[in-house]
Amino acid sequence: MSQRLLDPQILAGISGLELVAKTVVDGFIAGLHRSPDFGFSQEFAEYRAYNEGDDLRHVDWNVFARTERCYLKRYRGETNTRLNLLIDASASMGYGSHKLRKIDYARFLAASLFYMAHHQRDAAGLIVFDDEVRNHLAPSSRHGQLLRLLHALERIELGERTDFEKPFIHFQQYLFRPGIVAVISDFYEKPERILRTIEPLRFRGNELILFHVLDPMEIAPAFRKPVRLVDMESEESLDVSPEYAQSEYRAKIGAHIEELKSGAARSGLEYCLVDTSRPLDMALREFLTLREGRM
Repeated sequence: MSQRLLDPQILAGISGLELVAKTVVDGFIAGLHRSPDFGFSQEFAEYRAYNEGDDLRHVDWNVFARTERCYLKRYRGETNTRLNLLIDASASMGYGSHKLRKIDYARFLAASLFYMAHHQRDAAGLIVFDDEVRNHLAPSSRHGQLLRLLHALERIELGERTDFEKPFIHFQQYLFRPGIVAVISDFYEKPERILRTIEPLRFRGNELILFHVLDPMEIAPAFRKPVRLVDMESEESLDVSPEYAQSEYRAKIGAHIEELKSGAARSGLEYCLVDTSRPLDMALREFLTLREGRM
């Protein structure tokens, strides 16, 4: 049931990002209860798992009595962090071969991350960009911030081309405290340029994660006859045969993904390939793994 709640096809039929986010996070946490890989409980926002050597005075024995697991009470100063999301709203993010476009999936993922941050009392902020910064909400944990962020996600309008340099230069001017920075994009740019632009944020004490959002037809196209493809940003067209799509194109997109993934690893960045036909749990797991690493 929890996996079903994470299905993007089902989420597309839910009205309102707040309800989408609640549905996703509730389903995800329900799945974690049955997962041997994560020791989170309903109290994941308030506690952390006991590690050998921790002070037993901070163990919550009431939680232990209910779950037979040791959790330590987290103090507000230990748990709070800052989450900044940068969302690519260029024209190519409007592509979708099924019910959901990439930008819709990006909205669902961002809303879910904001919802989790809100319930962990973390400050969260947003930058929407294409070749310019289109919207910027500074990180805050004040009352009403979640609704402001969700409203901003709902109002995203697709632009044209992508320019990673401008939004990241803009972002660095307002980056006064380190935290978690997540970039949600289809990353249609040379990996070396993407990494060269993003990497400096790592040196300021930030943890970075790249959510590489692609449609399944972009990862593994399955054309049965020749088609004409039109670039959504440059409007240039290209006639493509099924043979090219099955062989040369797949090799090129595979090389692009691998270059971005390996380059991110060398730069100390986290990388997560997100297929828009798949449930959101992998992306959320990547985020929680990164956040737990900061505790």
